[in-house]
Amino acid sequence: MKGNIYIYIFVAAFISYLIRILPLTFIRRPIKNRFIKSFLYYVPYITLAVMTFPAIIEATQSKISGIIALAVGIILSWFNAKLFPVACACCLIVFISELFLIH
Repeated sequence: MKGNIYIYIFVAAFISYLIRILPLTFIRRPIKNRFIKSFLYYVPYITLAVMTFPAIIEATQSKISGIIALAVGIILSWFNAKLFPVACACCLIVFISELFLIH
């Protein structure tokens, strides 16, 4: 069983290495396709969103308070609030909702 873990680590490292090195070896010219450029532009934002949104809801004691805080954060961001006030408001909303709504 212990020998298998080294195989798993090697395979994970090899795949990670391939993902990073293959684009460097195959794409030598600047990318001119608008679709591919826009796709590559949005990949980091999509990845961050996919990791963040479930964590917002799951980090609280109840999913309801996480969803309420997410909604408040989206509304405040829609009205151009800065990151720090949005984060403070979301923390306050979670605190209040878990203090009064959830027992």
